[in-house]
Amino acid sequence: MKIDFNKNNDGLVPAIIQDSKTKNVLMLGYMNHASYTKTIETKKVTFFSRSKNRLWTKGEESGNILNLVDIKVDCDQDTLLVMVDPEGPTCHKGTDTCWGEDNDPSFGFLSELEAVIKDRKSNQEDEKSYVASLFRKGINKIAQKVGEEAVEVVIEAKDDDEELFLNESADLLFHYLILLQAKGYTLKDIVKTLETRV
Repeated sequence: MKIDFNKNNDGLVPAIIQDSKTKNVLMLGYMNHASYTKTIETKKVTFFSRSKNRLWTKGEESGNILNLVDIKVDCDQDTLLVMVDPEGPTCHKGTDTCWGEDNDPSFGFLSELEAVIKDRKSNQEDEKSYVASLFRKGINKIAQKVGEEAVEVVIEAKDDDEELFLNESADLLFHYLILLQAKGYTLKDIVKTLETRV
């Protein structure tokens, strides 16, 4: 991997630190050739600290180290993307990220949909909401809907109508997310379970 440490005349390149699992950006640091080499050798992320004017391994005092998973260099060869497995909070202020955000996994649109379902569960009196009506009917009705949608997915899988198959698959996933909420779980819990099987 070719990295242009001399592009900015200070021998430093920005190093964007990203959680390898959640894909959240945790912090930004700077590396020179020596800190990059030490990171590769020790598998612990090491920066060049501009304030301390020396190499600094993240967590050397706090114990909140960043275990190296992978490093990529950008197209201009002057910025690094460092994927890590963090031990503890990343920010010196005790937060998961230097932006004060929790390092929770996000599943994009599915996480947004989960939030909508959670809101409907909390507001079951909403007469116009299909989801609220399912929560009012209880776990048996929700589980029944998941079963019905699963059967419909199997039926459509045997045919060649892609649109019907995708629509039934979407219905199954939607109702499954409702069932998870009804049982007090989320996609994060399912991912944790799957990770134990890898």
